[in-house]
Amino acid sequence: MTIAKPSLELLGHNLPIGESGVAASAHADIRFPFDGSIIGTAPVGDAASAALAMTEAAAVLPAMAAAGTGKRRALLMGIHEKLSARSEEFVRLLVLETGKPRVDCAVEMARTLTTWTAAAEEVSRTTGETVPLDLQPLGEGMLGYYTRRPAGVVVGIAGFNYPVLLATHKIAPALAAGCPIVVKPSPDTPLATLLLVELIRDVLTAHDLPRAAVQMVNGGVEVGETLVGDSRAAVVSFTGSAAVGHQIARAAAPRKAVLELGSNTGLIVDNDADVDAAVDAVIRGGFYANGQACISVQRVVLLAGITEEFTNKLAKRMPEVVVGDPRDMATRVAPVINLASAARITSWVAQALTEGARIVAQTAAVGSGLDDPGADPESLIYPTVLTNVPHTSPLWCQEIFGPVVVLETVNSMAEAIELVNESRYGLQASVYTRSLKSAFEAINGLDVGGVVVNEIPGFRSDIMPYGGVKDSGVGREGPRWAIEEFTTTRMAMIRPA
Repeated sequence: MTIAKPSLELLGHNLPIGESGVAASAHADIRFPFDGSIIGTAPVGDAASAALAMTEAAAVLPAMAAAGTGKRRALLMGIHEKLSARSEEFVRLLVLETGKPRVDCAVEMARTLTTWTAAAEEVSRTTGETVPLDLQPLGEGMLGYYTRRPAGVVVGIAGFNYPVLLATHKIAPALAAGCPIVVKPSPDTPLATLLLVELIRDVLTAHDLPRAAVQMVNGGVEVGETLVGDSRAAVVSFTGSAAVGHQIARAAAPRKAVLELGSNTGLIVDNDADVDAAVDAVIRGGFYANGQACISVQRVVLLAGITEEFTNKLAKRMPEVVVGDPRDMATRVAPVINLASAARITSWVAQALTEGARIVAQTAAVGSGLDDPGADPESLIYPTVLTNVPHTSPLWCQEIFGPVVVLETVNSMAEAIELVNESRYGLQASVYTRSLKSAFEAINGLDVGGVVVNEIPGFRSDIMPYGGVKDSGVGREGPRWAIEEFTTTRMAMIRPA
């Protein structure tokens, strides 16, 4: 199958800062991870442009805070309508920019649209409540109630793997709460975010609201440090690595930081589980988005009674994980985001093998495009399943963020839960079992932000509270919960005259 080379026009010379945009200090070529071809050029900012964006955001805070619920809801629905009309355009751009298989990019856009409608619906639910001040003698005869008010300027920093969805989970609740927001995308994937922000700014204009309510500054470490360190940032919402998240939390203090920092997700398979369904969970949940998802299956903990059956069935199904050009609808795994990521994953696998690990399955299914001379096989990681991986190995105790899954065997559900919990991370985990007792044992015993029963740990409804514990972060995303993170309570205490 021959697939045309990607080609995109320059998306923009200016950074979307202020009302009309500002000239970028530099521009960067963005490349298609599959073959390294240039797909577009992105404007790049610096510390000065980041500081200017914060000034512009602070200036429009009063106007955004004063926008009524009806106006904010209409704005959010207007953005949804415009995005829906251009959904296919975004899907094509996401495939080229992230290198994710097309099927995963289509899912990203569908989830993005759901998030905008959910945020619009939450606008009318952002309510306060009365407080019984007369519980104490001092408050007898007084009326007390609180409302939720915009916290202030939000800084949103998103990862490369789901650039439009992650940005949306920051922008939509910020606008719903009445907060202006400055977004920093990953330097690897700024184009789709730039297109999203420009679309939103046009809708802001159509609703008589300031374009500076949503701005974007692409760039490196100096941009991030400037945005996070600015005292006008009331909330910093970050999705990325634990190491960077720790730095952001320190730099933002005492202001609020909402951090989603990844995981080495565990999946437990009980002795009484539907083994075929559990195998299917690894096929579906271990390799999507090229394994570059923080809740993709990484560690599979098997009860001893089903280990052999599970391993054999998984090996037989691995050819379903087709490797190839991400523009091909049949492709399930394509090259990872860049050569540095591929080198890290490869070195971790090699280290585990020298320490006694064994490969039990690796896909040999090759789809379209890999025989193309322009393809870049150096950034391709073939989907791999290993066993006997030492628990000190990075493949076990760190976040792989690639299409690699490891298997381990234990003798009881209690031992499985303990093993999954022996991690610095705690985002989501899942358990496959037919036993209600085992299901609730996992729900109550796993030290994570979410437990999934008989479904992949990567299950995420965009309306649910989503976030982790330990090094997986603090705070929750999902429109309702993010709006709470982006607002503060204002208490009113009234003694009638």
